[in-house]
Amino acid sequence: MPSSRRKTSHLKDVPETLELRESLRARCDEVASKLDHRSPMTKDEMERVARRMIEEADLPEGYLGWLMVMLSSSFWKDALAAVPPERRLFLLPHCLKHAEGCPAEYDQFGMNCKECGACSIADFRGLAEEMGYRVLVAEGSPVVMKIIVGGYVDAVVGVACLNVLEKAIDKVLLAGIPCMAVPLLSSDCRNTKVDEAWVDQMIRTPYVPAAQATRSYVHLMRAAGDLFSNESLDRLAPRLRSQIPLGDDAVTLQSVGAMDAIAATEHIAYDFLARGGKHSRPFITLAAYDAMTGGLCTGPDADQAVAELPMSVRRAAISIETFHKASLVHDDIEDDDAYRYGQLAVHRRFGLPTAINVGDYLIGLGYRLLSRSDWGDTDAEKVKNGDASARADLVDALAAAHLRLSEGQGAELLWRDTRDRRLTPLDALKVYALKTSPAFEAALLCGIRLAGDAEPYREAIRTFSRNMGVAFQILNDLGDWIGDDSNKLSAGGDVFGGRPTLLWALALSALDEDGQQELLSLVEPDEIRDHMTEADRLAAVRRLYEKAKVFDTALALVDKHQARAEQVADELDVEELRRLFYFLVDTVLERPEMPTPAVVSLGVTVPLQTPVQR
Repeated sequence: MPSSRRKTSHLKDVPETLELRESLRARCDEVASKLDHRSPMTKDEMERVARRMIEEADLPEGYLGWLMVMLSSSFWKDALAAVPPERRLFLLPHCLKHAEGCPAEYDQFGMNCKECGACSIADFRGLAEEMGYRVLVAEGSPVVMKIIVGGYVDAVVGVACLNVLEKAIDKVLLAGIPCMAVPLLSSDCRNTKVDEAWVDQMIRTPYVPAAQATRSYVHLMRAAGDLFSNESLDRLAPRLRSQIPLGDDAVTLQSVGAMDAIAATEHIAYDFLARGGKHSRPFITLAAYDAMTGGLCTGPDADQAVAELPMSVRRAAISIETFHKASLVHDDIEDDDAYRYGQLAVHRRFGLPTAINVGDYLIGLGYRLLSRSDWGDTDAEKVKNGDASARADLVDALAAAHLRLSEGQGAELLWRDTRDRRLTPLDALKVYALKTSPAFEAALLCGIRLAGDAEPYREAIRTFSRNMGVAFQILNDLGDWIGDDSNKLSAGGDVFGGRPTLLWALALSALDEDGQQELLSLVEPDEIRDHMTEADRLAAVRRLYEKAKVFDTALALVDKHQARAEQVADELDVEELRRLFYFLVDTVLERPEMPTPAVVSLGVTVPLQTPVQR
């Protein structure tokens, strides 16, 4: 696998004529029919095939992004047809509207189109709704993934510019969700056009019932989210003090004021546990268990396989999330963050002492989930998964993760509270490995251990998780800076809040003495620093970062750690586990939008007549 994750946002030319577009779309259908449909194609695999098409037909490289969208649509055409229209989502962009005098109003889900006849949005929407589609006029993938994981739809068709399609469809495709799209003919944000006949044809894709042919993680994603429904929590982690239902709105000091004082802590903790988050750690545990037991939860009978996941595995997955949520409560306190999941942070709603106590309660709940005597469904499961050895291994894994997380967080806090702001890249990477890697490692280890003996995979899990955690944290820091002309507040929070980031360490190691002193002076307290606005200080830090080539170096380190994680995956002997590791690499390590680089050939081709294998 190529380790480079160069963005293709500069390769977004649309073929000029309808005749050429029709010809290339037909070629994509021909090529896609010869590809291996057992597993979803990754973005890298699509790029390699598209590049080969460009080479064979001597096409401009700028067509790469357009060809990738067409290839993806051709790949998923049959799978989409197997989904009834009422289980499909149709996405339309705002920019198709006629900008002057558009009467549509907006809400949190997108644009509420009115049939005024000024543009084609209403026509497309009317046809789709007539066929039973759910229709959304909006941009981006977060809302789409929420709708899919929420269980409302099983396939997506859409219209968007190539830049939006690259961002929105990537994760949807990797999850194994059938997806087709028609690109807009330009990336202008006003009064743009599209091949309307193609959109009409896409919407009218006939329903042809068929068994699922391509593996999909969406069933496990839904299962991970379902663990935190009221019904699941009552069954898998029943409350001891109160049965007051958890409402749609987050609890407040006023709403718990009338409750029994002893029951209030439990209620606040369960409310926070059930609310918000991507549930990625529980997903990893469920998926790791499934991978080691045949991968049935990603196959054609996934719904039945998910329903048969053992209670012990579900409880272990919930426990990992309780430890994570506890760390978030405490982390928000330590950083004095105001919001979490769109709500006021727990300490902002209930005060510091109560928030600390709620975090402690969640830790206790996590261990209680592992210690219950009835954590298995059947006698056979209790023998396999519920014996003392398995429980001890899970508790050991989670305790080790908890200790290392605390060590990493402690190192960050102690560095923040000292006056010496010098930091080496190696020290920053050590903190990253301690803070972020344990969650990946514990989630994988627990799932594999519950399926059997995890010892043969322990070193692979540790190495994979360490490199994934470091790469993820670097990308998290880069996301605060790259492609953001206004400099996000979170970037300023890292710099002026005294958090030890790799970017800061790389700058100090690359700048000369004058540059180092200037950088260090920018974070000094107001009384000993020349008066500057925060915006000016942030702009000065950015200038020094760019002078030190911090962003390029950081991305090179991401590629290095990602390549190491992929090497671990390459050497795994269980195909389903290897696929899961690749999936985690591709979905977790999402690059921020980069400035347009020079075009560099990958130098890798894939024969079109053979299936693409990872």
